Amino acid sequence: MSNFEENFMQQLCLASPAPSLKVENWLRGAPLTNFQPGKVYIVEFWSTSCGPCVRAIPHLIELQSEYKDEGLEVVGIAASEEAPTPDQARTKLDAWLTEKFSNLNYRIGFDSTGEMNKLWMDASSSLGVPTLFIVDRDGHIAFIGHPIDIDAVLPKIFNDTWRGSDEAKATDAERIAADQRLARALPILETIKPAMEAKDWPAALSAVEKGIAAMPDTLIFRQIHADLLLHKMRDTATGFQVLHQMVRDAIKKQSEAERGLIFVMEQLFDRENDKAHLPRAERFAIGKDVSEHILNPGQASGGVNFYSHGALAQYSYEKGDKQRAIELIEREMTRLADPKVPDAMKKYYLPQLVQTLATYRGE
Repeated sequence: MSNFEENFMQQLCLASPAPSLKVENWLRGAPLTNFQPGKVYIVEFWSTSCGPCVRAIPHLIELQSEYKDEGLEVVGIAASEEAPTPDQARTKLDAWLTEKFSNLNYRIGFDSTGEMNKLWMDASSSLGVPTLFIVDRDGHIAFIGHPIDIDAVLPKIFNDTWRGSDEAKATDAERIAADQRLARALPILETIKPAMEAKDWPAALSAVEKGIAAMPDTLIFRQIHADLLLHKMRDTATGFQVLHQMVRDAIKKQSEAERGLIFVMEQLFDRENDKAHLPRAERFAIGKDVSEHILNPGQASGGVNFYSHGALAQYSYEKGDKQRAIELIEREMTRLADPKVPDAMKKYYLPQLVQTLATYRGE
């Protein structure tokens, strides 16, 4: 048996007692040393350099506000912040929080000692951020996963129907299998990284194709593959074939389906991407297919709104349905105007939505 397999047999998983909180500094909120019985805790590992982590913050703010009276405590753990020294990392993080989320409504802990990563991330064989742990009312792990996946889980944890369920066991088994695949993928990713940094696109393509051949169901290789072909090498014919296959696979599979479809829409309709070289007919054929299978903003629980509304609205705008694009943005703005929505969430999203709405209206 390999060391990797031995580690997985000893991992922190569903129903394990929650580890200790050994945080170096608490940058936001009162210090927390112990989990109190009767409360539910979300412990999320994140960093400012991680795009999905940053996009998850407004949703965590919303969850903290929505479930506060039921005993929810959200705890953000910044344990992989990059800087020359721990002091510089802490200072950078503090300034970033002040600028981006001055009214944050949950705790933020900073740790550069490696202790929190050892107790939580390493013990659960979690290999990257964002990774989120939910600790239930009796201090046991009820969920480990990505922030985008918790909306359907959290209510079941509060009504005590989750941890012993077959669904919870299947979800945790799937998570372990996914982390095992990612662990096997890391050596291949290390061969891709230098080629990407050197902008040696043929070498990067060769490396990622080896990754796909070895692990065809690993989403990250397929995402890198599509981005390389479409936006780096501009091989649109092959790139669109890859996207078509990703859409077909995502629609068939429940696992990672939403994430895969959102990625496809962002590749084709994210306003930050250069799309002038992409054939319009192909873009909109795929956009139409995806938009029929992905939830629209305002019609789903919180998570999907924050990850998909921009690309969906942009798709509508570019295909000429400006009214639909405006409606999607206005729906988000109406939702943000709700008094229950925390000010920090409004501060983060409202300027983006106002600017987008002005663009769509030609103002």
